[in-house]
Amino acid sequence: MIETLISSKTRIKLLMKFFLNSQNTAYLRNLEEEFGESTNGIRLELNKFEKAGFLESFSKGNKKLFTVNTKHPLFKDINRIILKMTGLEYVVDYVLQRIGDLEKVYLVGKLAKGQDTDIIDLVLVGSDLNKPFLLEQIEKAEKKIDKKIRYVHYSAEEFDLKKIVEPGMHPLLLWSK
Repeated sequence: MIETLISSKTRIKLLMKFFLNSQNTAYLRNLEEEFGESTNGIRLELNKFEKAGFLESFSKGNKKLFTVNTKHPLFKDINRIILKMTGLEYVVDYVLQRIGDLEKVYLVGKLAKGQDTDIIDLVLVGSDLNKPFLLEQIEKAEKKIDKKIRYVHYSAEEFDLKKIVEPGMHPLLLWSK
C-alpha cells in the first residue's frame, strides 16, 4: 500500500524501524544485516532523513547510532501512518479496548523492532479478560489486516516487563488504561 507512495524499499524499512517504535536505535552495519541491503543505499537514506530532521544521530564508541526525532512536527503523523500500515491501529481501536479489564498492551517481537513481519506479538496485562470474545475479535482482525496475531496474557500481579523482554528488545506500549 505505502509502496505506491514511496518507491524506495529502503526508505520504507527505515520508516518502519524508527517511526513505529521511537525507542529503536540502529547503526549502519546493523541495518545492513537486518535489511540485507548494501550500506551505500542505507547510508544515503539515513543522511536524507537526518538532514530533514526526521532522524538524530549520536556516537557511541566508534559507531554512529541513529534514532528518530520525536520532536519533529511530522513525527506523530508518520507514526500514525505506520501504525495504520501495519494494522496495529485497527488492533488497538477495535480489539483491545473491548475485551475486558486490560491495564496495558505491549507490542513485542519483530514488529516492535521495526521489522516487517506477518505476525503481531502482543503482551496483554490485566484481569478478567473475555477470552472467547478476544479470540473472536482476533480472528476478525487477522482477516481484516491479513496478519497473524499472537498474544500472551498476564495478570497485573504476575507481570514483570523485565522478565519477558529479550536483550536489545524495546517493547512498545500500545495501549494503557
